[in-house]
Amino acid sequence: MDLTNKKVLVVGAGISGFAAAKLAKKLGAAVVLSDAKAEENIKFDLQVLRAAGVEIILGPQQESLLDGVDMALVSPAVPLRIPLLQAAIKRGIPVKSEVEFAYELARAPIYAVTGTNGKTTTVTLLGLLMKTVYDTVGVGGNIGVPLCEEVVRVGDKGCTVAEISSYQMEASQNFHPQIAAVLNVTPDHVVRHGSLAVYQQMKEKLFARQTKDDYLVLNYDDEHTCSMAARAHSTICFFSRRQRLDEGAFVADDTIVIRWQGVTYPVLPVDELRIKGGHNVENALAAVAVAFLAGAAPEKMAGVLRAFPGVEHRIEPVVELNGVMYYNDSKATNTDSAIKALDSFAGHIVLIAGGDDKMTDLTDFMQLVCARTDALILVGNAAARFKEAALAGGYRPECIYEAGYSMEKAVELAHALAKPPQVVLLSPACASFDMFDGFEQRGRVFKELVMKLK
Repeated sequence: MDLTNKKVLVVGAGISGFAAAKLAKKLGAAVVLSDAKAEENIKFDLQVLRAAGVEIILGPQQESLLDGVDMALVSPAVPLRIPLLQAAIKRGIPVKSEVEFAYELARAPIYAVTGTNGKTTTVTLLGLLMKTVYDTVGVGGNIGVPLCEEVVRVGDKGCTVAEISSYQMEASQNFHPQIAAVLNVTPDHVVRHGSLAVYQQMKEKLFARQTKDDYLVLNYDDEHTCSMAARAHSTICFFSRRQRLDEGAFVADDTIVIRWQGVTYPVLPVDELRIKGGHNVENALAAVAVAFLAGAAPEKMAGVLRAFPGVEHRIEPVVELNGVMYYNDSKATNTDSAIKALDSFAGHIVLIAGGDDKMTDLTDFMQLVCARTDALILVGNAAARFKEAALAGGYRPECIYEAGYSMEKAVELAHALAKPPQVVLLSPACASFDMFDGFEQRGRVFKELVMKLK
Protein backbone atom coordinates (compact mmCIF):
# COMPACT_ATOMS: atom_id res chain seq x y z
CA MET A 1 0.00 0.00 0.00
CA ASP A 2 1.37 3.40 -1.03
CA LEU A 3 0.04 6.37 0.94
CA THR A 4 2.39 8.93 -0.60
CA ASN A 5 0.77 12.39 -0.80
CA LYS A 6 -2.20 11.14 1.25
CA LYS A 7 -3.34 12.67 4.50
CA VAL A 8 -4.39 10.21 7.20
CA LEU A 9 -6.18 11.15 10.41
CA VAL A 10 -5.81 8.62 13.23
CA VAL A 11 -8.47 8.98 15.94
CA GLY A 12 -7.58 7.58 19.35
CA ALA A 13 -4.17 7.44 21.04
CA GLY A 14 -4.38 3.83 22.20
CA ILE A 15 -2.10 0.96 21.26
CA SER A 16 -3.87 0.42 17.91
CA GLY A 17 -3.85 4.12 17.08
CA PHE A 18 -0.14 4.39 17.80
CA ALA A 19 0.64 1.43 15.56
CA ALA A 20 -1.59 2.67 12.74
CA ALA A 21 -0.08 6.16 12.88
CA LYS A 22 3.50 4.86 12.73
CA LEU A 23 2.72 2.49 9.89
CA ALA A 24 0.77 5.05 7.84
CA LYS A 25 3.74 7.41 8.20
CA LYS A 26 6.14 4.68 6.97
CA LEU A 27 3.88 4.16 3.98
CA GLY A 28 4.32 7.79 2.96
CA ALA A 29 1.28 9.55 4.43
CA ALA A 30 1.10 12.86 6.23
CA VAL A 31 -0.34 11.66 9.54
CA VAL A 32 -2.26 13.49 12.24
CA LEU A 33 -3.13 11.72 15.50
CA SER A 34 -6.10 13.16 17.39
CA ASP A 35 -7.34 12.26 20.85
CA ALA A 36 -9.90 14.06 23.00
CA LYS A 37 -7.82 13.48 26.13
CA ALA A 38 -5.09 15.76 27.43
CA GLU A 39 -1.51 14.53 27.07
CA GLU A 40 -1.11 13.73 30.77
CA ASN A 41 -4.02 11.28 30.49
CA ILE A 42 -2.48 9.30 27.62
CA LYS A 43 -0.54 6.21 28.68
CA PHE A 44 1.87 6.07 25.76
CA ASP A 45 4.87 8.24 24.97
CA LEU A 46 3.79 10.70 22.29
CA GLN A 47 7.39 11.78 21.72
CA VAL A 48 7.93 8.53 19.81
CA LEU A 49 5.31 9.56 17.28
CA ARG A 50 6.48 13.16 17.14
CA ALA A 51 10.01 11.94 16.41
CA ALA A 52 8.58 9.87 13.55
CA GLY A 53 6.97 12.97 12.05
CA VAL A 54 3.38 12.40 13.20
CA GLU A 55 1.47 15.57 14.09
CA ILE A 56 -0.32 15.31 17.45
CA ILE A 57 -3.51 17.30 18.13
CA LEU A 58 -5.12 16.73 21.54
CA GLY A 59 -8.24 18.02 23.24
CA PRO A 60 -11.57 19.08 21.69
CA GLN A 61 -11.93 17.52 18.23
CA GLN A 62 -13.03 20.23 15.81
CA GLU A 63 -14.39 19.31 12.38
CA SER A 64 -11.51 21.26 10.84
CA LEU A 65 -9.35 18.20 11.68
CA LEU A 66 -10.96 16.61 8.60
CA ASP A 67 -9.81 19.26 6.14
CA GLY A 68 -7.77 17.62 3.38
CA VAL A 69 -8.02 14.16 4.97
CA ASP A 70 -8.08 11.18 2.61
CA MET A 71 -8.68 8.47 5.22
CA ALA A 72 -9.52 8.23 8.91
CA LEU A 73 -8.24 5.29 10.99
CA VAL A 74 -10.10 4.61 14.23
CA SER A 75 -8.92 2.99 17.46
CA PRO A 76 -11.34 0.35 18.84
CA ALA A 77 -12.11 2.38 21.97
CA VAL A 78 -13.51 5.24 19.86
CA PRO A 79 -17.20 4.73 18.91
CA LEU A 80 -18.36 5.67 15.43
CA ARG A 81 -21.08 7.85 16.90
CA ILE A 82 -18.73 10.65 17.99
CA PRO A 83 -19.36 13.92 16.04
CA LEU A 84 -15.92 13.95 14.38
CA LEU A 85 -16.41 10.54 12.77
CA GLN A 86 -19.99 11.26 11.80
CA ALA A 87 -18.77 14.42 10.09
CA ALA A 88 -16.10 12.38 8.27
CA ILE A 89 -18.75 9.95 7.02
CA LYS A 90 -20.93 12.85 5.80
CA ARG A 91 -17.93 14.24 3.90
CA GLY A 92 -17.38 10.89 2.22
CA ILE A 93 -14.03 10.29 3.93
CA PRO A 94 -13.33 6.56 4.32
CA VAL A 95 -13.42 5.64 8.02
CA LYS A 96 -11.62 2.38 8.82
CA SER A 97 -10.72 0.37 11.86
CA GLU A 98 -7.10 -0.56 12.50
CA VAL A 99 -7.92 -4.21 11.77
CA GLU A 100 -9.38 -3.31 8.37
CA PHE A 101 -6.23 -1.30 7.66
CA ALA A 102 -4.29 -4.44 8.61
CA TYR A 103 -6.40 -6.60 6.29
CA GLU A 104 -5.63 -4.29 3.37
CA LEU A 105 -1.92 -4.60 4.13
CA ALA A 106 -1.91 -8.38 4.64
CA ARG A 107 -0.22 -10.64 2.10
CA ALA A 108 -0.69 -13.89 4.01
CA PRO A 109 -3.95 -15.55 5.19
CA ILE A 110 -5.75 -14.19 8.24
CA TYR A 111 -7.60 -16.56 10.57
CA ALA A 112 -9.89 -14.53 12.85
CA VAL A 113 -11.70 -15.39 16.08
CA THR A 114 -14.44 -13.47 17.87
CA GLY A 115 -16.96 -14.18 20.64
CA THR A 116 -17.97 -12.77 23.99
CA ASN A 117 -15.76 -15.12 25.98
CA GLY A 118 -12.77 -17.34 25.26
CA LYS A 119 -11.20 -15.31 22.45
CA THR A 120 -7.75 -14.86 23.94
CA THR A 121 -7.36 -18.48 25.02
CA THR A 122 -8.55 -19.73 21.62
CA VAL A 123 -6.35 -17.32 19.66
CA THR A 124 -3.26 -18.05 21.76
CA LEU A 125 -3.78 -21.79 21.33
CA LEU A 126 -4.53 -21.39 17.61
CA GLY A 127 -1.28 -19.46 17.13
CA LEU A 128 0.64 -22.39 18.64
CA LEU A 129 -1.27 -24.92 16.52
CA MET A 130 -0.47 -22.96 13.36
CA LYS A 131 3.23 -23.15 14.19
CA THR A 132 2.94 -26.85 13.36
CA VAL A 133 2.19 -25.70 9.78
CA TYR A 134 4.17 -22.47 9.29
CA ASP A 135 7.52 -21.17 10.52
CA THR A 136 6.13 -17.62 10.67
CA VAL A 137 2.86 -17.04 12.55
CA GLY A 138 1.52 -13.67 13.64
CA VAL A 139 -0.88 -13.28 16.57
CA GLY A 140 -2.54 -9.89 17.02
CA GLY A 141 -5.67 -7.78 17.31
CA ASN A 142 -7.64 -7.48 20.53
CA ILE A 143 -5.05 -9.67 22.26
CA GLY A 144 -2.81 -6.65 22.89
CA VAL A 145 -0.62 -6.64 19.77
CA PRO A 146 -1.80 -4.37 16.92
CA LEU A 147 -2.88 -6.48 13.96
CA CYS A 148 -1.32 -4.11 11.43
CA GLU A 149 2.11 -4.66 12.98
CA GLU A 150 1.73 -8.44 12.82
CA VAL A 151 0.60 -8.67 9.20
CA VAL A 152 3.54 -6.52 8.13
CA ARG A 153 5.93 -8.68 10.15
CA VAL A 154 4.54 -11.88 8.61
CA GLY A 155 4.62 -10.49 5.07
CA ASP A 156 3.80 -13.09 2.43
CA LYS A 157 4.95 -16.03 4.56
CA GLY A 158 2.92 -18.05 7.04
CA CYS A 159 -0.34 -16.69 8.44
CA THR A 160 -1.73 -14.28 11.02
CA VAL A 161 -4.17 -15.28 13.77
CA ALA A 162 -6.42 -12.40 14.85
CA GLU A 163 -8.49 -11.84 17.97
CA ILE A 164 -11.35 -9.57 16.94
CA SER A 165 -13.72 -7.67 19.23
CA SER A 166 -17.09 -6.10 18.44
CA TYR A 167 -15.45 -2.69 18.88
CA GLN A 168 -12.98 -3.46 16.09
CA MET A 169 -15.76 -4.55 13.74
CA GLU A 170 -17.80 -1.39 14.25
CA ALA A 171 -15.70 0.62 11.77
CA SER A 172 -14.93 -2.34 9.47
CA GLN A 173 -16.72 -2.99 6.19
CA ASN A 174 -14.40 -5.12 4.08
CA PHE A 175 -12.50 -7.23 6.60
CA HIS A 176 -12.33 -10.71 5.05
CA PRO A 177 -10.52 -13.52 6.91
CA GLN A 178 -10.04 -16.79 5.05
CA ILE A 179 -11.22 -18.64 8.15
CA ALA A 180 -13.44 -17.02 10.79
CA ALA A 181 -14.67 -18.43 14.09
CA VAL A 182 -17.45 -17.19 16.39
CA LEU A 183 -17.25 -18.82 19.82
CA ASN A 184 -20.38 -17.54 21.59
CA VAL A 185 -22.60 -14.50 22.04
CA THR A 186 -23.86 -13.43 25.46
CA PRO A 187 -24.93 -9.99 26.74
CA ASP A 188 -21.91 -7.68 26.88
CA HIS A 189 -20.91 -4.21 25.68
CA VAL A 190 -24.58 -3.26 25.41
CA VAL A 191 -23.73 0.26 26.63
CA ARG A 192 -21.45 0.72 23.59
CA HIS A 193 -23.69 -0.92 20.98
CA GLY A 194 -27.14 -0.12 22.37
CA SER A 195 -28.59 -3.63 22.32
CA LEU A 196 -27.67 -7.31 22.21
CA ALA A 197 -28.98 -7.44 18.63
CA VAL A 198 -26.57 -4.75 17.46
CA TYR A 199 -23.73 -6.38 19.40
CA GLN A 200 -24.40 -9.63 17.55
CA GLN A 201 -24.49 -7.76 14.23
CA MET A 202 -20.98 -6.49 14.96
CA LYS A 203 -19.85 -10.08 15.53
CA GLU A 204 -21.46 -11.20 12.26
CA LYS A 205 -19.53 -8.58 10.29
CA LEU A 206 -16.53 -10.86 10.80
CA PHE A 207 -17.81 -13.23 8.10
CA ALA A 208 -20.03 -10.92 6.06
CA ARG A 209 -17.53 -10.78 3.17
CA GLN A 210 -16.74 -14.47 3.12
CA THR A 211 -17.61 -16.71 0.16
CA LYS A 212 -18.04 -20.47 -0.24
CA ASP A 213 -14.25 -20.71 -0.64
CA ASP A 214 -13.84 -19.49 2.97
CA TYR A 215 -14.59 -21.32 6.21
CA LEU A 216 -16.74 -20.24 9.14
CA VAL A 217 -16.36 -22.16 12.42
CA LEU A 218 -19.41 -21.87 14.69
CA ASN A 219 -20.38 -23.12 18.15
CA TYR A 220 -23.24 -25.57 17.58
CA ASP A 221 -24.16 -25.44 21.30
CA ASP A 222 -24.77 -21.66 21.35
CA GLU A 223 -28.14 -20.63 19.90
CA HIS A 224 -26.85 -17.27 18.71
CA THR A 225 -23.82 -18.63 16.88
CA CYS A 226 -25.59 -21.70 15.53
CA SER A 227 -28.18 -19.49 13.85
CA MET A 228 -25.45 -17.56 12.05
CA ALA A 229 -25.00 -20.43 9.60
CA ALA A 230 -28.26 -19.42 7.89
CA ARG A 231 -26.89 -15.91 7.18
CA ALA A 232 -23.39 -16.90 6.05
CA HIS A 233 -22.11 -17.54 2.53
CA SER A 234 -19.13 -19.48 3.89
CA THR A 235 -18.48 -23.20 4.15
CA ILE A 236 -19.64 -24.01 7.69
CA CYS A 237 -17.76 -26.13 10.21
CA PHE A 238 -19.52 -26.54 13.56
CA PHE A 239 -17.91 -27.52 16.85
CA SER A 240 -19.74 -28.98 19.83
CA ARG A 241 -18.90 -30.12 23.35
CA ARG A 242 -22.35 -31.66 23.84
CA GLN A 243 -23.35 -33.24 20.51
CA ARG A 244 -21.84 -35.76 18.13
CA LEU A 245 -21.87 -34.00 14.78
CA ASP A 246 -22.17 -35.44 11.30
CA GLU A 247 -19.32 -33.09 10.39
CA GLY A 248 -17.12 -30.79 12.46
CA ALA A 249 -15.13 -30.90 15.71
CA PHE A 250 -16.74 -32.54 18.74
CA VAL A 251 -16.25 -34.82 21.74
CA ALA A 252 -16.86 -38.55 21.26
CA ASP A 253 -16.10 -41.10 23.98
CA ASP A 254 -14.30 -38.36 25.97
CA THR A 255 -12.00 -37.65 23.00
CA ILE A 256 -11.72 -34.56 20.83
CA VAL A 257 -12.28 -35.64 17.23
CA ILE A 258 -12.71 -34.02 13.83
CA ARG A 259 -15.04 -35.50 11.25
CA TRP A 260 -14.62 -33.91 7.82
CA GLN A 261 -15.60 -35.07 4.34
CA GLY A 262 -16.46 -38.53 5.60
CA VAL A 263 -13.23 -39.15 7.55
CA THR A 264 -12.94 -39.10 11.36
CA TYR A 265 -9.66 -37.95 12.92
CA PRO A 266 -9.08 -38.54 16.67
CA VAL A 267 -7.03 -35.71 18.23
CA LEU A 268 -6.62 -36.45 21.96
CA PRO A 269 -8.57 -37.44 25.09
CA VAL A 270 -10.22 -34.51 26.84
CA ASP A 271 -8.58 -35.38 30.16
CA GLU A 272 -5.15 -34.77 28.58
CA LEU A 273 -5.93 -31.06 28.16
CA ARG A 274 -4.08 -28.92 30.70
CA ILE A 275 -6.62 -26.09 30.57
CA LYS A 276 -9.44 -26.40 33.10
CA GLY A 277 -13.22 -26.33 32.58
CA GLY A 278 -15.85 -27.23 30.02
CA HIS A 279 -15.57 -23.81 28.37
CA ASN A 280 -11.91 -24.53 27.68
CA VAL A 281 -12.88 -27.77 25.96
CA GLU A 282 -14.99 -25.55 23.68
CA ASN A 283 -12.05 -23.20 23.13
CA ALA A 284 -9.85 -26.16 22.23
CA LEU A 285 -12.48 -27.53 19.83
CA ALA A 286 -12.72 -24.16 18.06
CA ALA A 287 -8.95 -23.81 17.77
CA VAL A 288 -8.61 -27.39 16.51
CA ALA A 289 -11.32 -26.84 13.89
CA VAL A 290 -9.69 -23.67 12.53
CA ALA A 291 -6.22 -25.21 12.55
CA PHE A 292 -7.42 -28.36 10.79
CA LEU A 293 -9.11 -26.32 8.04
CA ALA A 294 -5.88 -24.32 7.72
CA GLY A 295 -3.83 -27.46 7.16
CA ALA A 296 -2.67 -28.60 10.62
CA ALA A 297 -2.27 -32.37 11.12
CA PRO A 298 -4.29 -33.87 14.03
CA GLU A 299 -1.30 -35.82 15.39
CA LYS A 300 0.80 -32.65 15.58
CA MET A 301 -2.02 -30.71 17.20
CA ALA A 302 -2.27 -33.27 20.01
CA GLY A 303 1.19 -32.44 21.32
CA VAL A 304 0.40 -28.71 21.40
CA LEU A 305 -2.87 -29.28 23.25
CA ARG A 306 -1.19 -31.43 25.89
CA ALA A 307 1.43 -28.77 26.57
CA PHE A 308 -0.76 -25.63 26.47
CA PRO A 309 -0.97 -24.18 30.01
CA GLY A 310 -3.63 -21.57 29.34
CA VAL A 311 -3.48 -17.78 29.47
CA GLU A 312 -2.88 -15.40 32.36
CA HIS A 313 -6.01 -14.23 34.23
CA ARG A 314 -8.16 -17.13 32.93
CA ILE A 315 -8.74 -19.53 35.87
CA GLU A 316 -4.99 -19.21 36.36
CA PRO A 317 -3.59 -21.25 39.27
CA VAL A 318 -1.64 -18.90 41.56
CA VAL A 319 -0.44 -20.87 44.59
CA GLU A 320 -1.57 -23.38 47.20
CA LEU A 321 -1.55 -22.08 50.78
CA ASN A 322 -2.35 -24.35 53.73
CA GLY A 323 -4.09 -26.80 51.41
CA VAL A 324 -6.21 -24.10 49.71
CA MET A 325 -5.64 -23.37 46.01
CA TYR A 326 -5.96 -19.74 44.81
CA TYR A 327 -7.13 -18.98 41.26
CA ASN A 328 -6.97 -15.73 39.29
CA ASP A 329 -9.86 -15.37 36.83
CA SER A 330 -9.75 -11.59 36.54
CA LYS A 331 -10.66 -11.82 32.84
CA ALA A 332 -14.19 -12.77 33.91
CA THR A 333 -15.53 -9.30 33.20
CA ASN A 334 -19.12 -10.49 32.69
CA THR A 335 -21.48 -12.95 34.33
CA ASP A 336 -21.28 -15.55 31.56
CA SER A 337 -17.52 -15.82 31.95
CA ALA A 338 -17.81 -16.04 35.74
CA ILE A 339 -20.45 -18.78 35.39
CA LYS A 340 -18.00 -20.80 33.29
CA ALA A 341 -15.38 -20.40 36.01
CA LEU A 342 -17.77 -21.50 38.77
CA ASP A 343 -18.77 -24.48 36.61
CA SER A 344 -15.12 -25.56 36.51
CA PHE A 345 -15.15 -26.49 40.21
CA ALA A 346 -17.26 -29.05 42.05
CA GLY A 347 -18.05 -26.53 44.80
CA HIS A 348 -16.55 -25.25 48.07
CA ILE A 349 -15.52 -21.93 46.50
CA VAL A 350 -14.66 -18.75 48.37
CA LEU A 351 -15.55 -16.28 45.63
CA ILE A 352 -14.28 -12.72 45.23
CA ALA A 353 -16.63 -10.88 42.86
CA GLY A 354 -17.73 -7.37 41.94
CA GLY A 355 -16.14 -4.32 40.41
CA ASP A 356 -17.32 -1.89 37.75
CA ASP A 357 -20.92 -3.00 37.29
CA LYS A 358 -22.10 -3.72 33.72
CA MET A 359 -25.71 -3.88 34.97
CA THR A 360 -26.36 -7.24 33.31
CA ASP A 361 -28.95 -9.66 34.70
CA LEU A 362 -27.59 -11.59 37.70
CA THR A 363 -30.20 -14.36 38.00
CA ASP A 364 -28.27 -17.28 36.46
CA PHE A 365 -25.00 -16.15 37.99
CA MET A 366 -26.43 -15.96 41.50
CA GLN A 367 -28.10 -19.37 41.16
CA LEU A 368 -24.67 -20.88 40.61
CA VAL A 369 -23.12 -18.73 43.34
CA CYS A 370 -25.68 -20.17 45.75
CA ALA A 371 -24.98 -23.71 44.56
CA ARG A 372 -21.17 -23.66 44.36
CA THR A 373 -19.78 -21.12 46.85
CA ASP A 374 -19.31 -21.26 50.61
CA ALA A 375 -18.56 -17.54 50.97
CA LEU A 376 -19.04 -14.47 48.78
CA ILE A 377 -16.66 -11.53 49.13
CA LEU A 378 -17.78 -8.41 47.25
CA VAL A 379 -15.74 -5.43 46.05
CA GLY A 380 -16.25 -2.28 44.02
CA ASN A 381 -19.31 -0.33 42.96
CA ALA A 382 -21.24 -3.51 42.08
CA ALA A 383 -21.14 -4.76 45.67
CA ALA A 384 -24.53 -3.45 46.77
CA ARG A 385 -26.41 -4.78 43.73
CA PHE A 386 -24.60 -8.13 43.90
CA LYS A 387 -25.43 -8.46 47.61
CA GLU A 388 -29.10 -7.69 46.98
CA ALA A 389 -29.25 -10.25 44.15
CA ALA A 390 -27.49 -12.89 46.26
CA LEU A 391 -29.91 -12.42 49.16
CA ALA A 392 -32.88 -12.51 46.77
CA GLY A 393 -31.54 -15.82 45.47
CA GLY A 394 -31.50 -17.31 48.97
CA TYR A 395 -27.82 -16.81 49.86
CA ARG A 396 -27.07 -16.87 53.57
CA PRO A 397 -26.43 -13.29 54.74
CA GLU A 398 -23.77 -14.41 57.24
CA CYS A 399 -21.70 -15.76 54.32
CA ILE A 400 -21.56 -12.43 52.45
CA TYR A 401 -18.60 -10.16 53.16
CA GLU A 402 -17.88 -6.67 51.81
CA ALA A 403 -14.36 -5.37 51.17
CA GLY A 404 -15.23 -1.95 49.78
CA TYR A 405 -12.75 -0.83 47.15
CA SER A 406 -9.85 -2.82 48.62
CA MET A 407 -8.53 -5.95 46.91
CA GLU A 408 -6.13 -6.28 49.85
CA LYS A 409 -9.04 -6.56 52.29
CA ALA A 410 -10.78 -9.06 49.97
CA VAL A 411 -7.70 -11.30 49.88
CA GLU A 412 -7.27 -11.05 53.65
CA LEU A 413 -10.90 -12.08 54.18
CA ALA A 414 -10.54 -15.00 51.75
CA HIS A 415 -7.37 -16.16 53.49
CA ALA A 416 -9.04 -16.03 56.90
CA LEU A 417 -12.13 -17.93 55.68
CA ALA A 418 -10.78 -20.61 53.35
CA LYS A 419 -9.99 -24.10 54.62
CA PRO A 420 -9.42 -27.35 52.66
CA PRO A 421 -11.11 -28.57 50.49
CA GLN A 422 -12.15 -25.03 49.58
CA VAL A 423 -10.58 -22.94 46.81
CA VAL A 424 -10.30 -19.15 46.56
CA LEU A 425 -11.44 -17.82 43.19
CA LEU A 426 -11.26 -14.25 41.91
CA SER A 427 -13.92 -14.22 39.18
CA PRO A 428 -15.47 -10.75 39.34
CA ALA A 429 -18.28 -10.88 36.73
CA CYS A 430 -17.56 -7.17 36.29
CA ALA A 431 -15.23 -4.79 34.56
CA SER A 432 -12.36 -3.41 36.62
CA PHE A 433 -12.29 0.32 35.92
CA ASP A 434 -13.72 1.43 39.28
CA MET A 435 -10.53 0.20 40.97
CA PHE A 436 -7.95 -0.64 38.28
CA ASP A 437 -6.70 0.31 34.82
CA GLY A 438 -7.90 -3.01 33.44
CA PHE A 439 -8.50 -6.66 34.26
CA GLU A 440 -4.77 -7.34 33.79
CA GLN A 441 -3.81 -4.96 36.59
CA ARG A 442 -6.59 -6.36 38.78
CA GLY A 443 -5.34 -9.90 38.29
CA ARG A 444 -1.72 -9.03 38.92
CA VAL A 445 -2.56 -7.12 42.10
CA PHE A 446 -4.56 -10.14 43.30
CA LYS A 447 -1.64 -12.46 42.59
CA GLU A 448 0.84 -10.17 44.32
CA LEU A 449 -1.36 -9.99 47.42
CA VAL A 450 -1.79 -13.77 47.49
CA MET A 451 1.96 -14.33 47.12
CA LYS A 452 2.58 -11.97 50.05
CA LEU A 453 0.47 -14.30 52.18
CA LYS A 454 2.92 -17.06 51.34
